[in-house]
Amino acid sequence: MKTLGLRHVALNVRDSQRSKQFYHEVMNMSLEWEPSPREVYMTSQEQDNLALHQADAPLNKATALNHIGFFVKTIEEVDEWYHHITPILPRYGAKVVKEIKTHRDGARSFYFEDPDGNVIQLLYHPPVSRHF
Repeated sequence: MKTLGLRHVALNVRDSQRSKQFYHEVMNMSLEWEPSPREVYMTSQEQDNLALHQADAPLNKATALNHIGFFVKTIEEVDEWYHHITPILPRYGAKVVKEIKTHRDGARSFYFEDPDGNVIQLLYHPPVSRHF
């Protein structure tokens, strides 16, 4: 028995509206559902679901979450996304945390922050990416 893969992540954020704008502008995600101004659900081509929940208490970066990842279809797209994302990040107080790297397994990726310090990996990973 198999699942359809990891297709949903829920993040606690300081400002759900700011995070909605970030994931739309930076990751080209679209709004799927917004049941309230504090709860926003985003999607990438209706293949996944990112829930943004505005936290009631202050957030800190000390968390068990290491990072979330977005796959791309080709290795060249990693560099294209890097050039798309890096000029936008400062508007959100975010930055690249690990520069582009080709890994030993042929994967290529880089890491950056969202407005709340959650780390995002943009990744070409041959075993997964070839299925898209």
